[in-house]
Amino acid sequence: MASLVAMPLMAAAQDAAPDTTDTTRTLDAVTVTGTRIKQTNAVTAQPVFVLDRQKLDETGVQTVGEVLQQLTSSGQALNAKFNSSGNFGYPPDGGGIGAGSAQVDLRHLGSKRVLVLVDGIRWVNESSASGVSGSADVNTIPLAIVERIEVLEDGASSIYGSDAIAGVVNVITRRNFDGVQLNGYYGEYSRGGETTEASVTIGGGGEKFNAVFAASYYEQKSIGSGEWEQSSYPTPGTGVRGGSSGTPQGRYTFCDPSRPAGTLGFCDPAGDFWYDVTLDDGTTSPVWNPADPDAGTYHGFGGADRFNFAPYNLLLTPSKRKSIFASVNYDLSENVRLHAKALYNNRTSTNQAAPEPIFVGPFAGTGGIADTIVVHEDNPYNPFGITLDPASNFGWVTRRPVEVGPRIFSQDVDTSYINVGLDGIWNVGNGYSWDVNAVHSENKAEQRFTNGYNVAKLKLALGDPAVCAQVPGCVPLDLFGGQGRPMTQEMIDYIRTTQIDSSKQTLDILSANITGDLFAIGDRYAGFAAGVEHRKYQGDFNPDPLRQTGESQDSFAAAVSEDYDVSEVYAEGNFPLLSTLDVSAALRYSDYSTFGGATTGKLGFRWQPVEDLVLRGTYSEGFRAPNLGELYGLTQFGATLVDPCGSTGSPGPASPDFAAGCLAQGAGPNFEQANTQITTFTGGNPNLQPEESDSYTFGVVYAPSWAEGLSWSERMDFELSYYNHEIDGAIQARDLQALLEACLRAGGTTAASPSCAPFTRQASGNLNPPENFLDNLGTIETDGLDIKVNWASPEWGWGRLTAALQATTVFDYRAVDIDGNESQREVGIEVSDSAIPDWQTNLTLGWSLGDWSVNWTSRYISAVDEYCSNVPVPEAPGCMGGVEKNTLGSTTFHDMQVNWSDAFALEGLKFSLGVNNVFDKEPPVCLTCSLNGYDAGTYDLPGSFWYLRADYRF
Repeated sequence: MASLVAMPLMAAAQDAAPDTTDTTRTLDAVTVTGTRIKQTNAVTAQPVFVLDRQKLDETGVQTVGEVLQQLTSSGQALNAKFNSSGNFGYPPDGGGIGAGSAQVDLRHLGSKRVLVLVDGIRWVNESSASGVSGSADVNTIPLAIVERIEVLEDGASSIYGSDAIAGVVNVITRRNFDGVQLNGYYGEYSRGGETTEASVTIGGGGEKFNAVFAASYYEQKSIGSGEWEQSSYPTPGTGVRGGSSGTPQGRYTFCDPSRPAGTLGFCDPAGDFWYDVTLDDGTTSPVWNPADPDAGTYHGFGGADRFNFAPYNLLLTPSKRKSIFASVNYDLSENVRLHAKALYNNRTSTNQAAPEPIFVGPFAGTGGIADTIVVHEDNPYNPFGITLDPASNFGWVTRRPVEVGPRIFSQDVDTSYINVGLDGIWNVGNGYSWDVNAVHSENKAEQRFTNGYNVAKLKLALGDPAVCAQVPGCVPLDLFGGQGRPMTQEMIDYIRTTQIDSSKQTLDILSANITGDLFAIGDRYAGFAAGVEHRKYQGDFNPDPLRQTGESQDSFAAAVSEDYDVSEVYAEGNFPLLSTLDVSAALRYSDYSTFGGATTGKLGFRWQPVEDLVLRGTYSEGFRAPNLGELYGLTQFGATLVDPCGSTGSPGPASPDFAAGCLAQGAGPNFEQANTQITTFTGGNPNLQPEESDSYTFGVVYAPSWAEGLSWSERMDFELSYYNHEIDGAIQARDLQALLEACLRAGGTTAASPSCAPFTRQASGNLNPPENFLDNLGTIETDGLDIKVNWASPEWGWGRLTAALQATTVFDYRAVDIDGNESQREVGIEVSDSAIPDWQTNLTLGWSLGDWSVNWTSRYISAVDEYCSNVPVPEAPGCMGGVEKNTLGSTTFHDMQVNWSDAFALEGLKFSLGVNNVFDKEPPVCLTCSLNGYDAGTYDLPGSFWYLRADYRF
């Protein structure tokens, strides 16, 4: 069928070189993502999914990130629905939190294993002022400049180098644009979160040049977590049982050396008689009775006293983006063209969390200053009349001063990109196309954290008042009055501090490529491409000085300022062995300044035994070089752990499997871990080696000629693509939850099992901060099948119908670390805020007649299960009565869009009115998800989203 043989515009990844009389054959071909050889076949050896401008508009969304995360091959990736700044510290990979950015994941292999290109050139990795990331922020590419997006659903390290393991996203910008286009957009969720966008695109040219200019503005407003019942509590359906022990009324755990042995308050080493109390609600003047705290204004701390931090969080984080883009092409001669592109994008965004809790004393488990703080007996607000000393009688004092206000994390991120180069035709033989490029791009960010505390000042303000009095501004601090006696403004001003973190990533590229025909084989030509590339990466992370010295109440982080470079050479060829069979091969050598050399190869075939049918397949070797954050980062991370010895909100005794190990570690039968978030020291490893992968695909594309030109069908095509990826030496930290459980099962000591090495406990039984650094620890295997079907009817008197199906089923996903621990992350399982559904399906039905068209899209996600053992609060709804798993039921979101072209008889004016999630379908309840009670990387926000878009092109 003709559509299988040539479709030069639909599949184009780059425009053809300037026209010359002698090179017609070369210029009829185009470059398709996944190969640098110009092709005349729309169906190449590798699977490529194209989102043209029409498909982009049909999604109803206004960001590249949202578009890509709706793909059925997409996995969990960061987006505006994640509000994690400050809540969890820094992830182990040194890449930072990425607050406010949007990333893309393919095949559930992680955003670091997806290469993002713009017009075939590698895009700079993101920086959100919290680390040095190995992932690109695709929202730095405004949708207004995009002509189409090509998604290579295959590994391509031999073509593009590092990172292209799971696939490649190639964003093609507008180039041959003539005229002016104005765009305006307004949308809103049923719970708020207004979205506005406006852009202008201007293009034109003359005999020797053309240029495109675009400017855009985007604003997304926030939605608070308290607007939805499911996100109103830390764990849905459990009230405050999953809340924090850092409460407005305070929590006080200590002993009194004057108390008689065996009585409440006695200082026994096991802590069985220690006080663990909180202030009664409504108290304005605390009264302490050491023999019977209940007789005063205190009572024993329990689950009902925990603090509900959830309503302070955000379901949707706010952001603003402003961008300018320009592209110019100028013919220097008949065969040589100068090209230049430039982009500037600014993003401001905000995350919010509950007011910062103050934790002081060894039970805080920070591994820093807070654990060593002494509360002096002469502190005028200390009601207990004794000094609380970590060396003898102090567990902790916790208090959350809601009077200070929520934590605010504000990001200001600038992205700039400049590409200048030459391209053209070399008139030798059938003609060779060539290009050279010089690229400089950078992403720099500043994050301002307000309403945090200086721990060193906390130490002074809680210590000896005589010492405090000698320090300018220091006043004794009151952590003992609860909400009835809030901290004074003078106290707040002394301990509160604004912290400013910054980061920057720079990518410089020099590249040269050539492609053309080598020789004839029969009536066709063997094509080739070859090239060289040099890249230099520079990454800087400058945490606030208080973070670096450990004086921040928030997480510790160390500065990073490192760089590395890589030089590469590659070649690929496509050989028509038979009239129906092409074979392709590629080889790339990369020389890194960090670890040395790596060579990757790729083989592929395309067989068209009959006109309507193409069989294709590839085998590719891949690698991912460790990024700067993975090599050199050093931070803290709040790992979420369920302690088998006694989880938060559910004291022991531990189950028989763990009981002996818990006792060996000093966690008694009634032990309860203070908090689910355990501070973990984590970071990079300069001895890391690259990840290596083997991938293969096999596909069938069928476009039956018998379905063309019929009364019911104008065209129809089917595509099946099988994929298989195996990654060795995956860079990761150890699974602390699995290690802790293995340790306790083995007896709880390092003599019994090396898995116990990271874990020690305080005298109270609470876990001390473990260390967990990166290494080449993992093996990941996954395979599955993509299905695509397209159909279009002829033009009937009442309109034309279209249907497009895109579906992905994952057969298997298995991840095993070097210790033999098999990850819970597998097909059909929700874990760590991420799911791998068996099936994800998008079905779009369309109708058009004249100037009107209607599209209806159904997005289906199959059911997944989560392990009840991972739920931080026991006996949560769905996990009661010893149930092993909770099911997140299958979910279908329905979207509708109505379009009116040439509206009001004005040529070029188009209105679109749409609703995403027409039936107000809510995402399923997730009990193990860390925020908002649902998986924000897999499901839509709760509630419908309606929008109106107007485009005018003239």
